[in-house]
Amino acid sequence: MTEKRLAWDEYFAAQALLIANRSTCKRAKVGAVLVKDNKVVSTGYNGSVSGTEHCIDHDCLVIEGHCVRTLHAEVNAILQGAERGVPKGFTAYVTHFPCLNCTKQLLQVGCERVVYINQYRMDDYAQHLYREKGTELTHLPLETVQAALHEAHLI
Repeated sequence: MTEKRLAWDEYFAAQALLIANRSTCKRAKVGAVLVKDNKVVSTGYNGSVSGTEHCIDHDCLVIEGHCVRTLHAEVNAILQGAERGVPKGFTAYVTHFPCLNCTKQLLQVGCERVVYINQYRMDDYAQHLYREKGTELTHLPLETVQAALHEAHLI
């Protein structure tokens, strides 16, 4: 029997799902992986500012429907990448469709493609910005990632 190898999108999307497990937010576990030339540039998950209270230890600090205690996964990935440099033309693999603020930040640092798993709060203006910048959006449903992992005998 020949083993099936994961495609790149499934491989990096699976990494985003794994990274999301480091999240310290009770409401949503989000992971992000920034990739250039099939190499991981940086990763991030949503969580509190290092050295401060975490939502898993306290309640989420929700203002106007958003937890203000946490940094979003995409921002953490960008900040981690800032230590080594984030090359223009990267792909962001994220567990959830990026919010408007994360969309703007990803575009500002040169993201050319976003692969997202969950269609979460699909902001109309964020989608407009991706189209305006010519950034490719790819929805890779969780079921597709799970099926690929199963077929490759990884789960």
